[in-house]
Amino acid sequence: MTTISRRDFLKLSGSASLALAGVRYAAAIEPIKRTGPPRLRLSLAAYSFRSFFTASNRPTKPSKTPPLPIDSARQMDLFKFVDFCAEHGCEGTELTSYYFPKELTDDYLVKLRGHVAKRGLVCSGTSVGNNFTVPLGEARDKQIADTKEWIDHAAVLGAPHIRVFAGSTKGIPFEEQQKLCIAALEECCDYAGKKKIMLGVENHGGIVAEPEGVLAIMKAVKSPWCGVNLDTGNFHTDDPYGDLAKCAPYAVNVQIKADIRRKNAKENEPVDLARIVKILRDANYQGFVALEYEAKEDPWTAVPRWLKQMKDAFAA
Repeated sequence: MTTISRRDFLKLSGSASLALAGVRYAAAIEPIKRTGPPRLRLSLAAYSFRSFFTASNRPTKPSKTPPLPIDSARQMDLFKFVDFCAEHGCEGTELTSYYFPKELTDDYLVKLRGHVAKRGLVCSGTSVGNNFTVPLGEARDKQIADTKEWIDHAAVLGAPHIRVFAGSTKGIPFEEQQKLCIAALEECCDYAGKKKIMLGVENHGGIVAEPEGVLAIMKAVKSPWCGVNLDTGNFHTDDPYGDLAKCAPYAVNVQIKADIRRKNAKENEPVDLARIVKILRDANYQGFVALEYEAKEDPWTAVPRWLKQMKDAFAA
């Protein structure tokens, strides 16, 4: 079996012959070994209030549900969001990158970091919107450069984790997309490691729509700074809970959704919170579990209730 370096892999990643030649990385990410009992720490993702942020860097898409009423008291910025997390018993606050100012400065990041500390919280992580399956060229270079820029921002912010996507690109064979993603992850993890920041690959459709795709990437990436951002609502398979359990040993961050959707199901079903907690405890997970609320109910009323349910489930 031949092994190649990351640099050589980057040069050769456009060749489909790599898979045929049996080429692999020299090492792989192993399931995380954690001593002591599991520890589930409550956090909340800013994305839960996506309709209420006064500024967003995320492209808007047509909504499938009627818009929620917004007045000045219901509008959000990241400072107000941190306050909300503190007032509702969270230990952490997940500051989604989409809601930072477009012209982002270190002064803003330092001020926000100080506000998090003053409210007795820690920044459990942030996120980027990226696609690592883009073919070689300027567009791919930008995806990697933008991720590295957010690694720099996270370091100033004091965020130990960044959620990243694997991505999906039409017209490129699945195996080729995997190789492109693995190469980009290796390069970004090299950079993130220098800043002591974990990159968590979310099970978010595309080449990681199923657990086999997630695990293939985990077993190929040669970096201790890569893991899984486990999203409980993103496996639309026959057995979502079983598939979450397969990936849980690699989790470096967890996001809880209010519901799941099984394969071929016409409607979502409420998440079994106790079952999710058992999966995490069985994997001896130790880290943040962030509510990322996406259901139809107004988050101003639903999120506090869900946070309480999560606290109760963690304590049970």
